[in-house]
Amino acid sequence: MSLLGQKFYRLLYDWYDINHRILPWRETNDPYYIWLSEVILQQTRVAQGIDYYDRFVRTYPTVDMLAAADEDEVLRLWQGLGYYSRARNLHRAARMICSAASPFPTTFDELRALPGVGDYTAGAIASFAYDQPYPALDGNVYRVLARLFDCEIPFDTSAGKKHFHRLAEELLDREHPRLFNSAIMEFGALHCLPVSPDCAACPIQQYCKAYASGTVDLLPVRKPRPTLRDRWFSYTIYIYSSQEPKAFGVPTTNRQWGDGSQEPRVYTLLHQRKEKDIWQHLYEFPLVEHATEAEWLSFQPVARHPVAERPIAQRPITHILSHQRLHARFFVVPVDELPVIPDTLTVAWEALDDYALSRLTLKALESVFR
Repeated sequence: MSLLGQKFYRLLYDWYDINHRILPWRETNDPYYIWLSEVILQQTRVAQGIDYYDRFVRTYPTVDMLAAADEDEVLRLWQGLGYYSRARNLHRAARMICSAASPFPTTFDELRALPGVGDYTAGAIASFAYDQPYPALDGNVYRVLARLFDCEIPFDTSAGKKHFHRLAEELLDREHPRLFNSAIMEFGALHCLPVSPDCAACPIQQYCKAYASGTVDLLPVRKPRPTLRDRWFSYTIYIYSSQEPKAFGVPTTNRQWGDGSQEPRVYTLLHQRKEKDIWQHLYEFPLVEHATEAEWLSFQPVARHPVAERPIAQRPITHILSHQRLHARFFVVPVDELPVIPDTLTVAWEALDDYALSRLTLKALESVFR
């Protein structure tokens, strides 16, 4: 028996039939593609995620091909999406799937056992790929449920997640779980918006307790956001060139030889972050982290073979993560010999695109060498 009745389903499905977007992962029942989409769309908007989904499907059209890839290749393809643990878990899960004798997992428990797959993702894959009766709760669904039932419990707490999961299970159309989950997610994404939803034109307005009580704009409720931790980073971009390096603009990187080949002429240093911290396994320029802002402001890199009289300091960049606020300065240091720095590798400038760079590093490159 439906929590709100069969008419609720009809109204929701009629709206979905007219308004839903054509998205590639909705046009398939392949669990691998659906799993890819679900992992990519965690913490990512559809408009951004769809390009990454297409990129992964083109590069790794099967789970076997993803499993066979090097982690650096997967991280490079993921570059720019953030939350890189998702990419690492995706790769680990692909290898786990391919090492098993059975095909792609087909049950909720099997899906839930994969690295990086929680209750929501397991339920979404089981529902969308196999039409199994599991709810799929993303931010859009939390918002719709909070308003339908006028629920003031913060949805991002342990107690809140259990409460909303219970509501979703009671509301789920068990005869058509794939359709129901697709419809309620799309309704939250396109109509029941976070700010100024069009309640007057809402097809399920008669069921919305928040509309009746005038609390739509107050819902859903989140727990208080954590205080951001400040960190102070100084990066040095060493540039070695066989010709006079440019202070600004992308360095000239190639010389055409008689046989048509090209020899890189500009080199820099990169460091791979290996410790358990932000951006694990990603690459960046040599870094010094400071304990205080004062230490950060007074820092000047030292180069043994500088070409310029002093490093070229760029405007500081502030980069916000979920629990951290990073303050970064980038110093461009042209040298006639690259310094020897432990745990760094020499990279041709033209080959930077072959490395999975942190988003902060990409921002710096866009700012300094645009």
